[in-house]
Amino acid sequence: MADLNLRDPEFLRALERLKLVSKRAVSGALKGERRSTRRGVSIEFADYRDYVPGDDLRYLDHNIYGRLDRLLIKLFVEEEDLRVYLLLDRSRSMAFGDPSKFDYARRLTAALAWLGLVGLDRVTVASFGSGLEGGLPPLRGAGNVGRVFDFLTALQPDGGTGLAASLTRFGHEHPQPGLCVVVSDFLDPAGYQAGLRALQARRYEVVALQVLAPDELNPQVTGDLKLIDSETGEAREITVSDSLLRRYRRSAAAWCDGLRQFCRGRGMAYVQALTSDPVEALVQTALRRLGLVR
Repeated sequence: MADLNLRDPEFLRALERLKLVSKRAVSGALKGERRSTRRGVSIEFADYRDYVPGDDLRYLDHNIYGRLDRLLIKLFVEEEDLRVYLLLDRSRSMAFGDPSKFDYARRLTAALAWLGLVGLDRVTVASFGSGLEGGLPPLRGAGNVGRVFDFLTALQPDGGTGLAASLTRFGHEHPQPGLCVVVSDFLDPAGYQAGLRALQARRYEVVALQVLAPDELNPQVTGDLKLIDSETGEAREITVSDSLLRRYRRSAAAWCDGLRQFCRGRGMAYVQALTSDPVEALVQTALRRLGLVR
């Protein structure tokens, strides 16, 4: 994984015209470029309310006062920053493939973080395996791109997968809602449902980015094999026949379709990303269709 280059100029140039956007109005901590549900002062008119002593007289509507003899204050939609949470799965199963799912996922996470930072969003990056692990505090501004890239480059896949515990804990530790993107293969035997529900219960706008290697969906193997679980070390000897491969492909497709239907049924976004597809193409097409970039 030493060849991972998150500062590839061509990669960054391909992303320069894209920006993260939220499909909902959210409230941020600083003024940025997102429409807030909070009434404030900006260039876009929203509504009126009656004047009360102490209001800023600059926002009185003198035209209405002249016509109706009423003191009304102009209200405006306040433009604020979006909170973007990026959660990267670094469990040992992510090391599979060539290129590995983990390298692909790191590159994808770097792209989303870059887009958020240059768009003046407030970006938080964290990793998880069997549990929630270290991460970066909320960052804002293009000057923090290098810090995110260094953090991602230093990560290595290790340990098991604990989606439910990791995502639940993250939601508790980050109570402010925002756009939450989970980058994972979602191959947790215990399931993904509880973890995604926990995030949605915190009023996050949840996106599931499922990163898979093509061989996981359509393996090209036959004969006698010894399979070893990369996370548990459990070994099993099998004979791979055409009928077994067909059953496996059906099961793999059903697992992915179950995740897709779960997300869509609950208003979450779902994207499947194969490591054979360029990250730039995924960002520019699939994520644009979902409204996450423009």
